[in-house]
Order: sequence, then C-alpha cells, then structure tokens
Amino acid sequence: MSVQVTIVDHPIVAEALTHLRDINTSNQFFRAEMRRLSLIVVAEAARLLPTTNVRVTTPLAETSGVRISHRPVLVPILRAGLGMLPAAMELLPDADIAVVGVQRDEHTHSPSEYVAKLPSRLDGRHCIVLDPMLATGGSLEHGCRLLANRGAPQPIIIACVLAAPEGIEFLKKSGMTLLIVTASVDERLNENAFIVPGLGDAGDRQFGPPN
Repeated sequence: MSVQVTIVDHPIVAEALTHLRDINTSNQFFRAEMRRLSLIVVAEAARLLPTTNVRVTTPLAETSGVRISHRPVLVPILRAGLGMLPAAMELLPDADIAVVGVQRDEHTHSPSEYVAKLPSRLDGRHCIVLDPMLATGGSLEHGCRLLANRGAPQPIIIACVLAAPEGIEFLKKSGMTLLIVTASVDERLNENAFIVPGLGDAGDRQFGPPN
C-alpha cells in the first residue's frame, strides 16, 4: 500500500493557479480558470487508465491505435469537485459519474457524509476522484474508502488543485494505494484547517457562499 504524488509542472497550470489564488478573481473567472487547470491535471491523472490496442482504418490505410479499456468512473466530491467535472467529462466523455457529498465539521474538521451515489460494485472500473483541495485528507479518505469497499481497482486516482502536506500524510495512513495528481503541494494547514497560502474556500469561490 502506498501513496504517490505527482505535481503537474506546466506553464498553463501555473498561470491558472495564480489566478485561482488571487483574492480579486471573480467567481465567474475562478470557474473558468478551474476548468482550464483541470483539463491538464485530469489529463495527467488519466495516464494510468489501462488501454487496449486496436486497428483503425483511415481514409488512406489501416493503422494501429488505442482505446481506453474500460469505462472509467469520475467521482466529484461535492460541492467543490463539481468545478473540475466539466473538464473531466470533456476529456473522458464515455465515463460514468458518481458523486460523494462530504461536509467538514467546522469545529472538529471531521468529515460527515450526506450523499453517496455510487455503483454497488466497481470491480475493473478505474476511478478518478475530483476534489480541488486536499487539506486534512478526511473527505478524500472517506470518498476513496467508499470506492475501495466496492472493489475499485487501486491505485485510486485523485485529481486536485492543491494539496497540504498534512493531508498527504493522513492518506498515507489509510492503507489504500492512491495516486494524487495536483498542481501544487502548499506549505501547511492553518488553525482552521485551510491550506496556506492556498486559495480560500474552493466551493465558495466557485459558487458563492452557501448561506
């Protein structure tokens, strides 16, 4: 069991992340930059999807090609993960979509599940979990555990925008094999379990405050 971290080194990712961090970025522009960054991060995350060799006929000749072997499953962690979903669907249009809703207790920072719409079995179905912020790791650990208990192949792939060292260490203790693909591993968590320097609350900055 292991946790591997891949940091996506790309100028478009770096520029989009700069806009996401900026306190002056509007909600509309934030959503647009989230999609732009997600296209590259999810493309990198999809490298592990197994492929099958096929033959294809072009207008001029027959040649070799590849096809993704099994329909993957995209799993946004609500609500912030919804911002990464359009880019993931564009890249993987045949993917199925499952959702996990986990909210964090503002005092204990522990995850609390409020919805889980998943297939009963995921044997042979590689899953890409979408969550912009890997902070404490509690929500992602909970979501990945639901997938593992349904037979999802490991490593389970996590695509995120930012990760905190504390969250990575927490996931290393989960006993699952995970691949984390992120634009940055930031410095730390603050006393309120927000990533520093971070970008604030990814859900609120995309969709507005819930109240």
